Amino acid sequence: MNHTASLYNQYKAAAQKIADVKYANAVLQWDQETYLPSKGAAARATQMATLSELAHGLSTDKKLGELLLELNAAEGLNEREKKNVQLSLEDYQKQEKFSGAFVRQMSEAISTSFHAWIEARKQNDFKVFQPALETLVQLKKEEAEILGYQGHPYNALLNEYEKGVTVQLLDNVFASLTQPLGELLEKAKQLPMVDDSFLHQYFPKQQQWDWGMDLIQQLGFDLEAGRQDIAEHPFTTNFSSQDVRLTTRIDENDFANMTWSCIHEVGHGLYEQGLPDDQYGLPCGEYASLSIHESQSRLWENSAGRSKGFWQHYYPVLQTYFPEPLKHVDVHRFYQSINKIQPSLIRTEADELTYHFHVNIRYSIEKEIISGHCSVADIPGIWNEQYRKFLGVIVPDDKQGCLQDVHWSHGSFGYFPTYSLGSFYAAQFFEQAKKEIPGLEQQISVGNTMELLNWLRNAVHQYGRMYTSEELCRKITGEGLNVAHFMNYLSNKIDTLK
Repeated sequence: MNHTASLYNQYKAAAQKIADVKYANAVLQWDQETYLPSKGAAARATQMATLSELAHGLSTDKKLGELLLELNAAEGLNEREKKNVQLSLEDYQKQEKFSGAFVRQMSEAISTSFHAWIEARKQNDFKVFQPALETLVQLKKEEAEILGYQGHPYNALLNEYEKGVTVQLLDNVFASLTQPLGELLEKAKQLPMVDDSFLHQYFPKQQQWDWGMDLIQQLGFDLEAGRQDIAEHPFTTNFSSQDVRLTTRIDENDFANMTWSCIHEVGHGLYEQGLPDDQYGLPCGEYASLSIHESQSRLWENSAGRSKGFWQHYYPVLQTYFPEPLKHVDVHRFYQSINKIQPSLIRTEADELTYHFHVNIRYSIEKEIISGHCSVADIPGIWNEQYRKFLGVIVPDDKQGCLQDVHWSHGSFGYFPTYSLGSFYAAQFFEQAKKEIPGLEQQISVGNTMELLNWLRNAVHQYGRMYTSEELCRKITGEGLNVAHFMNYLSNKIDTLK
């Protein structure tokens, strides 16, 4: 073995050791959101903080830094190996900016904030969450200063989820979409009123669970390399590509809640299971970005899962699970109902058009909080006013308003814009898939989604972090992000709902 290969093996062993600690911590976080008894919260916060601090110590070890610098200048690495070293060096230099004490403090604040959010939702009172969130926001402001930024301080946090994205870019994207989305919304209001009340009949929990488990397997999720559980807010996490955890939630009087949670999260899960297992612990074994991750979930949830062809196959199956609630509902009425465009309160249940107003509202609040132009205490008032202004809905309480999302309790400031970016990438990728897979929509209409999954494995999953979002988009479609594909998709969808 030559010297460069020996150094690379040392680097790989160190990186995988760091991953072991981080994923052990991720197991504790998954458990915290699924099975942890309430009295275990304080001890769990300490345990997770300890592991975060350990992982940070390993990630900033000076010997690792020296090794990465030497490897980064070395000859003899292949393209993937070079990219792993380059990205790991970037990660190292970023982690080096943080003290172990700050990492521990952040971890403890996040655990405290999460449990405060759970309690605030139970009491339906934002003020229960406010003190913990104020502490966390102050730490996120400090994080932005530690990381450094140009222009807006929020740019530092955005870059953690979507490399190169800025407030200026996002402001331009959302500003450019506000009018055309509003015009499409007016067009949608001219559609015949569809009676979707059947979606809010009684759908028993166990049957919903069985249906969801059947569906995620049909879509290709490997239950020998993952599982699904119940959580307060649906999410996906992984501990390797061979251990991916989905979560969902069930409302017995809202069929759509669990079904599209399952389809959405399985999109995330399929991506994680498709990452190269031989790159465990290395950048090329990790997802490209949050918007690319979201493109996978939104592609399955909407481009496939809300398509007419998808339900031509799955609706008869669904009726075997729920014969009574669906016995007088034909497939076209079902299709119209699940695609009904109507301003609403809850982001995760919003239609594909109004969804982006939800995201923009959260984004606008986040950047103002991080810049100091508004305070945490201002959130409910701003939130309620923005919902009235953009969506024309009156927010009745905090649980259906500013307490609905888990993200702020995780300290995930900078995350929300990736939801819209992911939807735009999803439409563009699906359009390309239709060009490259003969008869794709026909295949979906007979229950064959494996060709689509294989295409995504080849076009997206296999590369890990080899490419930025824009580089990957250009590689797949021949152009960078182009929101025209999303607007065309939406306009065409509305035409099929008549």
